[in-house]
Amino acid sequence: MSKTAWVTGASSGIGAATALALAEKGYDIAVGCHSEDSITRGGGKVAEDCRAFGVKAECFVGSVEDFDDCAGLVGRIVEQMGGIDLLVNCAGITRDGLIARMSEEQFDQVIDVNLKGAFCAIRHVSPLMMKKRAGKIINIASVIGLGGNAGQANYAASKGGVIAMTKSVAKELGGRGITCNAIAPGFIETKMTAVLPEKAMDAVLSATALGRPGKPEEVAHAVLFLAENDFVTGQVIVVDGGLHI
Repeated sequence: MSKTAWVTGASSGIGAATALALAEKGYDIAVGCHSEDSITRGGGKVAEDCRAFGVKAECFVGSVEDFDDCAGLVGRIVEQMGGIDLLVNCAGITRDGLIARMSEEQFDQVIDVNLKGAFCAIRHVSPLMMKKRAGKIINIASVIGLGGNAGQANYAASKGGVIAMTKSVAKELGGRGITCNAIAPGFIETKMTAVLPEKAMDAVLSATALGRPGKPEEVAHAVLFLAENDFVTGQVIVVDGGLHI
């Protein structure tokens, strides 16, 4: 019997690469999209490319940061896909700014999507996994959540929270055969990082041991490892090319 993976934020970047990598391994894919527009901008193509591997793949629209909307989203995935065996929390945003000028809205938006969104998804999926006494939860964090970064206090707080939550969830659910881990990417070539000023990009790359940005597919490879491993839990795998050694 095939397994189903729900990948949030799967219309582009790391989420899209993860969905495709899992589809190639035989997982049916629930492509998480924040809006109908995100289906048009990439989610629909991701689902189509996943189906090329002979698996089921459909787009599911919903706001993971909205507790009730997320519950309904999980219900629709289960109804159409038959269950959720693997949750990959990829949905994330940035609203960068120096702390002395950061607005309340900038802070709240990032915390809501990056941290609360991961919580809501885990909260509504974990009872399904507990009932089956099996499941995998993988949270996409960031090296910024480990070491901080000027101009990203909100993002650092959200990703640091994801890492701490990952460890707590691993302790809570381990007895039910469920693993929970985090991946902390460094500088990865995505739409999110493409907007960085050239000077900022150069500074990051000069501090990276491999001297280049990572590819979304390289993060997806780490997801595959965790998806297929039953004895790694509560860990943070850093995929950053040696940015934080």
